[in-house]
Amino acid sequence: MKRIATLTMNPTIDVAYEVGLVKHTHKMRTQAETYAPGGGGINVARVFVRLGGNARCFYLSGGATGPALDGLVDLHQLVRTRIPIAEPTRVAAAVLEHDSGKEYRFTPEGPTVSEAEWQACLDALDEAECGVMVLSGSLPRGVPADFYARAAAMMEKRGIDTVLDSSGEALRLGVEGGRLLLVKPSSGELEQMTGRTLNTTAEIGEEAMRIVTSGKAKYVAVTMGHEGAVLARKEGWVHAAAPEIEAQSAVGAGDSFLAAMIHAMLCGRDDLDAFRFGMAAGSAAVLSAGTGLAHPPDIERIFALMPPLVAA
Repeated sequence: MKRIATLTMNPTIDVAYEVGLVKHTHKMRTQAETYAPGGGGINVARVFVRLGGNARCFYLSGGATGPALDGLVDLHQLVRTRIPIAEPTRVAAAVLEHDSGKEYRFTPEGPTVSEAEWQACLDALDEAECGVMVLSGSLPRGVPADFYARAAAMMEKRGIDTVLDSSGEALRLGVEGGRLLLVKPSSGELEQMTGRTLNTTAEIGEEAMRIVTSGKAKYVAVTMGHEGAVLARKEGWVHAAAPEIEAQSAVGAGDSFLAAMIHAMLCGRDDLDAFRFGMAAGSAAVLSAGTGLAHPPDIERIFALMPPLVAA
């Protein structure tokens, strides 16, 4: 199997708590406190390695919180290349309220990255040894919106496939630059990128197909939450319904989906089977609160229950 590398430009220390009731002003004593390394690419690597693959994480970290992130990455036994920055790594929090069953998520903007720092990141990527590069997550302040497009162009010159999962201008310009094996927007991110309201599964599928037929990406997987996901490829688009499960958290569902789909493809499974495996992983990620992401036994159990795909 090809080794993958992941890039996380705006990583997080993900903190998860549980509390009986969220009340303003009052001091609330929490339970079940956990810490994990987070951000798109790091989350993808965590799940990919759990499934038996090899991944190297490229990420930025700095300030007083940077060493804490580095330590958490090491605790998860991830191979890493850290690009140092001056400003501190952000800390995100997810709080599960027992009384309502609702989860509250707080995600800071993160550091401002200098030109020298993001250029050092591109220099590090130019030395990456992998078969697939996964560019995942938001871009921090100070990084040009076409950063992912630049990185994808570098990978193409080296014969490395690129996967993109981002949002806003970073996603739009990354797709516009082309050279992508797979792009994975959510339905909301696809709407934002295209400037169109997409009311039906068919409209989402048709918009995803435009990216494929334009040659910008070989595959486009659009996640749609409880409404499932769409996969566009040269043969057309298909829809996968979401399994009926009780979601406890939304943290890392898209990252788990992406990691599992890539892993299945690199194991030689066909694109439709890999897509269904990714759907199972995304569903597995929301089974429990916090930042645990998907685990292989849950993925396999849900995959066995997945309904058949529906073609356009």
